[in-house]
Amino acid sequence: MPEEKNNTIIQAIAAYGKNLLGFIRRRVKNDADAEDILQDVWYQFSSVINSEPIEQTGAWLYRVARNKILDKHKKRKETLLDDMLPGEDDDEAPDFKAILMTEGKTPETEYLSNLFWEQLFFALDELPEEQRQVFIWQELEDIPFKEIAERTGENVQTLVSRKRYAVLHLRKRLKQLYQEITEY
Repeated sequence: MPEEKNNTIIQAIAAYGKNLLGFIRRRVKNDADAEDILQDVWYQFSSVINSEPIEQTGAWLYRVARNKILDKHKKRKETLLDDMLPGEDDDEAPDFKAILMTEGKTPETEYLSNLFWEQLFFALDELPEEQRQVFIWQELEDIPFKEIAERTGENVQTLVSRKRYAVLHLRKRLKQLYQEITEY
């Protein structure tokens, strides 16, 4: 049985390793974080392979990687979502702050928080790379526009514009989730 487990792990690494690392790299700040997350994914895979059968290995690996990325982003910066929250003249934007920033941690609030982060990252994946990256750097990693401009060589106004398009898309996508959460 251990030899069969090793063969399964080796086959999975050969089939998915390179693409999985690329998937993770596009969603985290640096290569070291990507490699740490990938190592966690492989560790979890090797732990689970004995206890339960995995029908769709690729889907399972990408789901675990996405969850690890979400965990990393949540640990790094729990909230910097002011641009997505309603402003003085913005009655249309969903008010996730009231839902996510509650004092007590209950199974319901944990579920809603996880659901929000999952949907946020699905919506981010729909954006063009430049918009997604600016949003992640500015909102989730708290990097100032000036520093992003230095990194990318782009004009600050261009970056602000990209972030604005990202925020508009995210508001639209997350509005439905907000309505579903507040209706029941």
